[in-house]
Amino acid sequence: MATGTDPRSATSAGVPAQGGVHHPSRATIPARHLRADRWWLQPAATAAGLFAFVVYSTWRAFAGDDYYAAPYVSPFYSPCIAENCVPMKSGADWEVFGSWWSLSPALLILIFPLGFRLTCYYYRKAYYRGFWASPPACAVAEPHRTYTGETRFPLVLQNIHRYFFYFAVIVAGILTYDAALGFRNARGEWGHMGLGTLVLLANIALIWAYTLSCHSCRHIVGGRIRTFSKHPVRYRMWGWVSALNARHMQLAWASLVSVAVADFYVYLVASGVFDDPRLF
Repeated sequence: MATGTDPRSATSAGVPAQGGVHHPSRATIPARHLRADRWWLQPAATAAGLFAFVVYSTWRAFAGDDYYAAPYVSPFYSPCIAENCVPMKSGADWEVFGSWWSLSPALLILIFPLGFRLTCYYYRKAYYRGFWASPPACAVAEPHRTYTGETRFPLVLQNIHRYFFYFAVIVAGILTYDAALGFRNARGEWGHMGLGTLVLLANIALIWAYTLSCHSCRHIVGGRIRTFSKHPVRYRMWGWVSALNARHMQLAWASLVSVAVADFYVYLVASGVFDDPRLF
C-alpha cells in the first residue's frame, strides 16, 4: 500500500518500533509530519503568553502589598479573607483566617479562579500543546510513547472543572461588587468615577463573559433536556451561552490579560507611581 501499513515495513523504513503513531501497526511515514507551514508559532506563542502570566501572577500573589488603593482593590486579592489584609472601606475583607496566617492573603483565594482556569477545556488544550507537546499541533505527532489521556492521576482531577465553575461564579460576583465600589472616592462618597473604575468594569465584564462561556455553564443551562420546545426559557439561555461559547478561546485570553492589567493598575496607584485620574 502507498502508506506502508504492513507492520514489517516499520523497521525497513528506518522508523524504530515504538508506541504512538510510530507503532508498527500504524501507517509508516518516516517524516515527523508533512506540514510545510510554521505550525510551531501558535504553540510557542501560547506557551510564552501563559508563562508570562504565571511569572507575573506569582510575583503579585507573593508580594502581599500594594493591592488596595481606595476605592480600588486588586482582583488577585479579593475577597481578602485573612486577618493580615489591608483594611478596605466596605470592601470584601473578611477575617476568616487569623493572625497565624503570615503569608500573602492572595494565596488563600487565588486557588479558586486559577483552579477554574487550569481545568478549563480551552486552557487544557493550550498548555497541553504549548508545554507538553501533546500534541504540539494538528497533524504533528506528539513525542510521547504512550497516550492515556486524562484517565490517570493527576490529570483525572481535571474532571472537577464543573465544581470550580461554581466557585468562579461566586468570585465573579464579589469582583462585581468591587467594581461597583469604584464609583466612590477615597473617602467612601458615592457619585464619583476614575480611570480605575473603567479598568475594573472592563475586567469584570470580560471575566463574566469568560465564565458564562464555559462548557460547564452551557451544560448546566441546556443539558439533560430531551425536548427544547418544552423548555423555551432554558433554550433561549442555552442559545446565549452557546454564542459566548463560540468565542471561549478569545474570552479566555482577553480576561486573562484584563485581570493582570487590573491588578497592575491598582499596584501602580497603591505604590504611588501616579494618582488615579478622576473623571467626575
